[in-house]
Amino acid sequence: MKLTLAEPKILTDSISIISELVNEVHLKFDKDKIELIAMDPANVAMIIFKLLSSAFTEYKIEKPVEISISLDSFKQILKRAKPSDVVSLELDKDKNKLKIQIKGDSTRTFNLALIDLEKKEQRVPDLSFPVKIESSTITFDEAIEDMDIVSESVALIAEKNKFTIESQGSLHNAKVEISPDEETSIKVDSKDAIKSRYSIDYLKKIIKASKLTKKVNIYFNKDYPLKLEYAIKDKLNFSVILAPRVSND
Repeated sequence: MKLTLAEPKILTDSISIISELVNEVHLKFDKDKIELIAMDPANVAMIIFKLLSSAFTEYKIEKPVEISISLDSFKQILKRAKPSDVVSLELDKDKNKLKIQIKGDSTRTFNLALIDLEKKEQRVPDLSFPVKIESSTITFDEAIEDMDIVSESVALIAEKNKFTIESQGSLHNAKVEISPDEETSIKVDSKDAIKSRYSIDYLKKIIKASKLTKKVNIYFNKDYPLKLEYAIKDKLNFSVILAPRVSND
């Protein structure tokens, strides 16, 4: 196995974001992609990450491989790569290590120890969403940050031609209304407004994925999981499924 990435930022940023939610993970390598599916320790958020083979300048996988690593350690190594550097990954099965080579003005080599991690098959749930909103990451990020001033949770409300993000605290409340425009499309398969509530603490960690792309797809249903999807065509798909906070109203 040897993988070479000429754009290390795409991997560095992804691992940094994922490590906000989970640390020890299984990484699967096959002929098409690197894949990570993990649930955070509180079972509130599921991360689905795919870095496609077409994102690499060199991608050699003789047969599917699965390893377990500490994301915190992996992140610290990847942070040493400059945007102009080339990063290579090789598996040393004999030494039970992942060899990470960073080439730029110099060649630096790190050997990351693999870990023993209990195998848990994570199945991505089959979810059906009547709401799909595509918007700019800036618009959505700023709305979540606005709501963080008021409360620990945020309500997402979808109606025909309007997407509302609101928060209600003990003393204050706030609301952001987003209408369709060149950057935002709103599709709602319902005559009634659809509302669900989610943790701002988790959302603040997830929206760091805006480093990856300028667009986010938002899917949800009433008192139902939220799916946020960030994608770069032919390179990456990063999604998080977040459990709802059951509304009391």
